[in-house]
Amino acid sequence: MRLPSLMMIALIILSLVDDFGIWRLARDHFHRKRRTWTVCWWGFAVVCYILLAIILAMPRRSENVDILVTMWMLYTYLTIYASKTVALLFGLLGQLPRLFKRKTRNSILWLGLPFGALTFIVMWWGALVTRHEIDVREVNIVSSKIPVSFNGYKIVQISDMHVGTWGNDTVFISHLVDSVLAQKPDVIVFTGDIVNRQTHELQPFLATLSRLRAPDGTLSILGNHDYGDYITWDNPSDRAANNKLLAEWEKSMGWKLLNNEHIYLVKGNDSIPVIGVENWGEPPFHQYGHLEDAYPFSPDSIHNINDARFKILLSHNPEHWRQEVSHKTNIDLTLSGHTHAMQFRISLGDNEWSPAKWKYEEWGGLYEKNNDNGVPTQIYVNIGSGEVGMPFRIGATPEITVINLWNPTVEKEVVPTEPKR
Repeated sequence: MRLPSLMMIALIILSLVDDFGIWRLARDHFHRKRRTWTVCWWGFAVVCYILLAIILAMPRRSENVDILVTMWMLYTYLTIYASKTVALLFGLLGQLPRLFKRKTRNSILWLGLPFGALTFIVMWWGALVTRHEIDVREVNIVSSKIPVSFNGYKIVQISDMHVGTWGNDTVFISHLVDSVLAQKPDVIVFTGDIVNRQTHELQPFLATLSRLRAPDGTLSILGNHDYGDYITWDNPSDRAANNKLLAEWEKSMGWKLLNNEHIYLVKGNDSIPVIGVENWGEPPFHQYGHLEDAYPFSPDSIHNINDARFKILLSHNPEHWRQEVSHKTNIDLTLSGHTHAMQFRISLGDNEWSPAKWKYEEWGGLYEKNNDNGVPTQIYVNIGSGEVGMPFRIGATPEITVINLWNPTVEKEVVPTEPKR
């Protein structure tokens, strides 16, 4: 049985527990109208179960199906039952005094209901407000390996747009483009997942994304959602055509797609190689990325993966950096996305937490570790600007990252951004 099936079974069981638990805690309060309360409560529950049945019956992997309706229906269901779960937990918490034979009010009403309502409001705030906001984060990368002519060079990174989540509505993506251009970047990099399932989702946004221009261009790589792997294609040739079309459309937008290849950013006699790999996925994601194809590994070349040059790698999945790049290479800076911070982040001052931490050690922000030879390498993980699966962002505001390169021998006053270790 696949994981999604197990999750759905767990969701159904949890829903039944929520409905029975809240009904049981509240029924004594409605002792004069218990029958009315019971009919209303379970009637609404049945409507929710019918909604879930419709969601489960709708095809999800067909290339001819738009999943936006399913996405919003499922999110509606989850906001209802997440709120019920919180209400039930706080309602049960309010019953604890009874264990000590103390009287207590109906806890599901005075304790469970307010917290349940707060959960509902927060979840819909994340869907209707937070996911439309944009957070511009600035990072200073300081290294004596950065060529002097690149001092103050500005890279703007965006990631994980998942434009299919917006349907034909280009307002947010247009706002994102305007915000990127306002940073006056020297180069723009996009680190994968421009669509959810298939290339045709991109069509309404071609003109808008074509406005992403910088002196040294817009560079991009592919993410796990960009290969058509989340659709059961009627014909393998359809998937191949889908992937070819994505490359053609990115080219038409003026973007340079790096598929296991590299280019050089050039200023005068100085240059910085930018290496782009296809998606390097740990299971269950497919692995298309091959660093050895993207940049020479040969020690015979003056330009090889471990030469003394300052190098930048674009790799969608931060696990690539953790499992391979940070061990085998001295690549100075890797730029990744993929995690979304699981679209949920709590920030308290300089401290941030996300459930993504349970899966990815590098889930958002700047990190540093030494490679096997003791040479420091860094990664910045952008938490993305779009959503996948569920159309919400709670705390994890869509991100634009402004990365400034500094050579400390030229700029003494620059304070480097403190990486996480």
